[in-house]
Amino acid sequence: MRMSVKKNSQTDGYTIIAQWMADKGNRPFSFQEKTWAAYASGKSGMVVAPTGFGKTFSVFLAVLQDFMNHPDHYQKGLKLIWITPIRSLAKDLARAMQEAISDIGLDWIVDVRNGDTDVKRKQQQSKQMPDVLLVTPESLHLLLAQKSRNQFFKSLRCVAVDEWHELLGTKRGVMVELALAFLRHQYGKLRIWGITATIGNLDQALEVLIPAPLKGLKIVATEKKQIDIQPVYPHEVEVLPWAGHMGGKLAEHVVPIILASRSSIIFTNTRGQSEMWYQLLLEAHPDFAGQIALHHGSIDGAIREWIEDALSAGKLKAVVSTSSLDLGVDFKPVDTVIQIGSSKGVARFMQRAGRSGHSPFEVSKIYVVPTHSLELIEVAALKEAVKNNTIESRDPMVQTFDVLVQFLVTIALGGGFRPAEMMSTMKDTHAFSYLTEEEWSWCLFFITRGGQIGANYQEFHKVVENEEGLMVVPKRRIAMLHRMNLGVIVSEAMMRVRFTSGGYVGMIEEYFISKLKAGDKFILAGRVLELVRIKEMTTYVRLSSGKAITPSWLGGRLPLSSNLSHFLRQKLARSVQPSAKEQELRFLHPLFARQQTFSHIPAEDEFLVELIVTKEGYHLFMYPFEGRLIHEVMAALMAYRISRYFPISFSMAMNDYGFELFSDTEITLSEAQLRAILSADNLMEDVLSSINATEMAKRKFRDIAVIAGMVIQTFPGAQKNNKSLQSSSGIIFQVLEDHDPQNLLLRQAYAEVFNQQLEEPRLQSAFKRINSSKIIFKFATGFTPLSFPIKVDSMRQSLSSEDLATRVRRMQESGSKPGRRR
Repeated sequence: MRMSVKKNSQTDGYTIIAQWMADKGNRPFSFQEKTWAAYASGKSGMVVAPTGFGKTFSVFLAVLQDFMNHPDHYQKGLKLIWITPIRSLAKDLARAMQEAISDIGLDWIVDVRNGDTDVKRKQQQSKQMPDVLLVTPESLHLLLAQKSRNQFFKSLRCVAVDEWHELLGTKRGVMVELALAFLRHQYGKLRIWGITATIGNLDQALEVLIPAPLKGLKIVATEKKQIDIQPVYPHEVEVLPWAGHMGGKLAEHVVPIILASRSSIIFTNTRGQSEMWYQLLLEAHPDFAGQIALHHGSIDGAIREWIEDALSAGKLKAVVSTSSLDLGVDFKPVDTVIQIGSSKGVARFMQRAGRSGHSPFEVSKIYVVPTHSLELIEVAALKEAVKNNTIESRDPMVQTFDVLVQFLVTIALGGGFRPAEMMSTMKDTHAFSYLTEEEWSWCLFFITRGGQIGANYQEFHKVVENEEGLMVVPKRRIAMLHRMNLGVIVSEAMMRVRFTSGGYVGMIEEYFISKLKAGDKFILAGRVLELVRIKEMTTYVRLSSGKAITPSWLGGRLPLSSNLSHFLRQKLARSVQPSAKEQELRFLHPLFARQQTFSHIPAEDEFLVELIVTKEGYHLFMYPFEGRLIHEVMAALMAYRISRYFPISFSMAMNDYGFELFSDTEITLSEAQLRAILSADNLMEDVLSSINATEMAKRKFRDIAVIAGMVIQTFPGAQKNNKSLQSSSGIIFQVLEDHDPQNLLLRQAYAEVFNQQLEEPRLQSAFKRINSSKIIFKFATGFTPLSFPIKVDSMRQSLSSEDLATRVRRMQESGSKPGRRR
């Protein structure tokens, strides 16, 4: 039950706020009152509370109370900046804040500024800032890049960072760190408040947001959100499952769930999957036409805004969405969430579940629709993780010099900076707390001369020191291009999609469209479109009907988190125990029985390796259950180590559970050799020998070069295509390798390969676990339930969806016979 209103802060502001809440039938939670008291005493901090419990108002109402108690401390102008990671969240919050302000009787104005804000509104804001401004990290940096920034921020009292767990561990999070440090140093003592859901490293999250010597207060709600997790079961268990196909079969099971709910959000992991499910639901229940909608980042902003408004107003029965509706948006009519496939992470799952039953004491109901049988084990694993409140950590990024040099140009553009003062400011961030004098000098050399290779290229000479000792940007063209390209999200080159008759549909990645020819049909925004022509970076289409290709977006697959993989191994080990009570495990008993009969189900202290011989050749399968990205590295490593024993070449395939090495040459590994190739000794040295680290770093460098401004992606009225970007950055990369190997951006590219792509800490941990496990080596003459989906994934690249389905059915019908065991 809600706490009674305490009388420990009998001030006018507190009384007015408490009365306003009481008039609405509400009372403050204890964490809200603690936040109000901390803010009133001048403290900064971070609020941690479940979705729907009023995290936003814990901070926002604290600012209003402080103003009502001390109006003489506030000047006319911008008083509160509210940073949000996504645009839809900003719009919804602004509406709620303005309503509260009006109800309470204040004359404050709340406004939004981001990429969707029209130019006229931005011009009005520049003349007279609102009292509260909601921005994305990019929009805040664009404000810092304006000459009139001192006018904007002179009255600022507080900066709130919403959904901090989403920004932490990303370069956008580093953007926030840099902006906060600059605002603190430039405009006096500010109160900084973060708002976050639970993550595994809360103390570190607070320290990154409010670095030492500042002391931030962590306020954690004691209230818990109840989540009801319901798997959707197929009619029967496929004992040889394969990824992706079952979802379509389960559309008929999803329709009754939608019909029985007031309003639903159907979450998918990729844009392509959302397009497919929108079509599947319309085919399964044609009456949904006009009642359901599709929402993802490639759909026109005006359409997305209409969908969000309609969902809030209860006018839509369901919305099929990607992570574009993951965060914080309060759609009160939504009482059901449906997750298609695995969420791949505990935090993401809980965030999505929280979109239903958004008020504090409602139960959040989420249905999980498996795309293949094995994903039901992940449902059991998710239930265990939620029960134990085991949430992933978000490791903060450090020494991201591409973000730093971009920020320095931003500040030089908005009025300039003095190098000594700015270095001190940057060292006050977590990301650059270990910045050395040598590194700082390199950054200044880079923005003024373009580094060692930029001396002869005027476009790299962006910043100069003026007579007053300020570092400034003197050239209008450099200023214009910097503002157009500011930000750290470097996507694949996107193409606008327009009707030949006029009208904007959305965006599609260049690499997908480049595979199509005139007359080909594809789906976007739920419509079947026929390609007419491509001109520059615009794709012209006409409405069509019939069969069409569902587009794929690069990087769409989400990696399995280490927390979820831990519980996944645990549940799989329990699956053969008669005492296993989980409904999901009991349902999958025929699959587990087949796996145990033909091979083995590994216990928690075992590591399974299968050698399967078919008429195609020899298949070596291993099952670390560490996620696709780790398995990609491990597969290359195993192939390299085996090649030191035998001159065998392999093709590789992987999914989140394991990986396959396939060869038409017999693989004759002894158990001693198997243990040797799985050794943790010389791990990273062998990894570097097994992969093309230089090529991986070159691809990472593309994004770094764009962020740092070495390669310009967007020009007035034009955008460089992906091939051109890769070519330009590749040339620079090679020049740096040859002539400037200590370049900080080059070193950063290799560091990102190790920390993000190779996930070195997780890889080390996986091999440590494997080496302490008993290795189980099994031999079979046909595919097992664990190996079959990996094999199908390897065929997916070379076959059309229809040919793949036919081939898979033939393989399933042929079955497999138990082979001799080793």
